[in-house]
Amino acid sequence: MGINPYPAEAFPVNVSAADIHQNYENRKNDYKNISIAGRLMSRRIMGSASFAELQDSSGRLQLYIRRDDICPGEDKALYNTVFKKLLGIGDFIGVKGYMFTTQTGEISLHVTELTVLSKAVKPLPVVKRDEEGNVYDGFTDPELRYRQRYVDLTVNPEVKNVFITRSRIISSMRAYFDGNGWLEVETPILQAVHGGAAARPFQTHHNTLDMPLFLRIANELYLKRLIVGGFDGVYEFGKMFRNEGMDRTHNPEFTSMEIYVAYKDYIWMMEMVEDLLEKVCTKIHGTAIVSVGDKKIDFTGPYRRLSMYESIQEYAGVDVSEMDEAALRTLCREMGIEVDDTMGRGKLIDEIFGEKVEAHLIQPTYITDYPIEMTPLAKKHRSKPGLVERFELFVNGKEIANAYTELNDPIDQRERFEEQLKLAARGDDEAMAMDEDFLRSLEYGMPPTSGLGIGIDRLTMLLTDNSTIQEVLFFPQMRPEKKVEVASDAQLQEIGVRAELIPVLRKLNLYTLQQIAEAEPNKLFNDSCGMRKKLKLSIDNPSKEEVAGWIAAAAGQQA
Repeated sequence: MGINPYPAEAFPVNVSAADIHQNYENRKNDYKNISIAGRLMSRRIMGSASFAELQDSSGRLQLYIRRDDICPGEDKALYNTVFKKLLGIGDFIGVKGYMFTTQTGEISLHVTELTVLSKAVKPLPVVKRDEEGNVYDGFTDPELRYRQRYVDLTVNPEVKNVFITRSRIISSMRAYFDGNGWLEVETPILQAVHGGAAARPFQTHHNTLDMPLFLRIANELYLKRLIVGGFDGVYEFGKMFRNEGMDRTHNPEFTSMEIYVAYKDYIWMMEMVEDLLEKVCTKIHGTAIVSVGDKKIDFTGPYRRLSMYESIQEYAGVDVSEMDEAALRTLCREMGIEVDDTMGRGKLIDEIFGEKVEAHLIQPTYITDYPIEMTPLAKKHRSKPGLVERFELFVNGKEIANAYTELNDPIDQRERFEEQLKLAARGDDEAMAMDEDFLRSLEYGMPPTSGLGIGIDRLTMLLTDNSTIQEVLFFPQMRPEKKVEVASDAQLQEIGVRAELIPVLRKLNLYTLQQIAEAEPNKLFNDSCGMRKKLKLSIDNPSKEEVAGWIAAAAGQQA
């Protein structure tokens, strides 16, 4: 027809669907020359006039399209052929016209021009809603939603709100830090030495330098170098990578915010975090109290404070403060906690804490004063031998923040690294490596400093009431997609599908024998008859017996 389904020209857009719904009633004169673009999401064709729905990034808008308005001349093909027959759900169109209100009170765009902007060759899943707005036949399979997030965002627009909130969390945190005069920086993702946390790294190889490199597990040691260099406060939002397990709260790559402020300690940092999170929650929700499942989480400070030993005493009923490694290993086995010989004293205490304490920490709670073996980068406690000045913030049973009074003694730091090397020699693949350059930076002198890390993904889970990290990541890590074995025409004919009905099954997105075997007979019969009619095929509908035969034969082949 001479119409390019993928035109190069820009299409002018001067309004959004949300803007129209919010302002049209009060400013009707401003909406007489509308130009808007988006996906075609529904159509109700009624002869020479039709209603349709267009969806842009802000929402949906009803369109009223008359044949003679978009085809003012003799040629009516744009309406009769293009709009009615060739366009489908999911296609991008641009429309121009003026706003009006229908007799039923629906704000609508009376279309005077229609332009095809992009043809979708794969049909979108059709999500149906009843008059009350309840969804059925929804695109709800998590495997498909996470793997095909582009479809999820299109047919489940409410999912966008999670990611809009995520962006607002980050921007409000950034505004808070900038308002205090702290500098946002960037540090290397590819690092010669993996450090800053106890975790297993991803390793790669740089060809030109012929050397191994690691994806960072933390940016801590580089940010501290900048404090050595003279900055009073630096922070970074960035991706971290840990070659570890995956579950509802862990993804191999995740977003962390780390901040370091000179001349502060972990007590100051607790007060800063309380102020920060209360302000962020209020900015997002208008209140510091948020709903998480059936719980109400109050981010108003001050938060409860418990030492690591006190928390284990309270929730596990045992005092581990004086236990050595052998006693802790025995205790773990008595508690049914799985341990191995690579675990030192610090990791054994951490296992007990994770099993017996974490789930009880629902309201924001600081766990403070960790055993020195658990934290190689924190300063020794000012008054409690064997402990370090560290806290973790737990909310709803999960850690979302970790902070220290930072270790700035280069001699002490070297000894801590050496202890980590001993653990690595025992087989602990999460032990830290020796970083000679970082030690050299400390030797030049680092002022007293407090550092903090906040997990952005987990904070977003809390503030959007999501229980899985995959819901707050646009593209979570997935297993390789299984290749779908598309049934050939010959295979479909073998199970009894007439050759002329094969296009019908393809249009219904039934590509495999397994899909046909799992189909519900009455639904497949009705869908096949409806699609044959929609495609205007001059062939007989299949009978119910035919359809049942396809399903039985396909199931037999799968067995």
